[in-house]
Amino acid sequence: MHGDANQQRAAYLLALPDETLVHECEVDVYRASGPGGQHRNKVSSAVRLRHRATGLIVTATESRSQHENRARALRRLRRAIALHVRAPIDPGAYRPTPLLAGCIRGQGRLCVGRRDVRYLPVIGEILDLLAGCQMQVSSAASRVGVSTAHLVSFLKNDPHVWARVNQMRLEAGQKPLR
Repeated sequence: MHGDANQQRAAYLLALPDETLVHECEVDVYRASGPGGQHRNKVSSAVRLRHRATGLIVTATESRSQHENRARALRRLRRAIALHVRAPIDPGAYRPTPLLAGCIRGQGRLCVGRRDVRYLPVIGEILDLLAGCQMQVSSAASRVGVSTAHLVSFLKNDPHVWARVNQMRLEAGQKPLR
């Protein structure tokens, strides 16, 4: 992540179609090493994406199909953008975006699953808000319009998000959440 201009592009990057996002990357295909039997190293099916603007690198080597590995790498790149590209929000001026507001139901509950196309942008916005609130979950939760316990539960539901939140808290000099 190199510079403020790139950090402000997270929401934009997450909204890009797959082909456009791939064009912003250096794409390497190679033969993956490791177990897999007699067919493993016959074709270059492993995919590595290096996103030039952010410096993020992801790989996918699980399948013998380059097409499947490319799709996996793109999903991983989108998750990496949501988790690592920050544009801290001014908590005093913050109002949830229509996307996030549309995911809040009834009694102030975030209702968006990991397979929902809105999930990664919502995670990115919440992490941006947390960064703006110096990683104070209660402060971010009140600004989103949900309870602190619900926000913690929502973040804890995804191991990648949970690990990133705790890493960000440690970087901010705070104790990890349990």
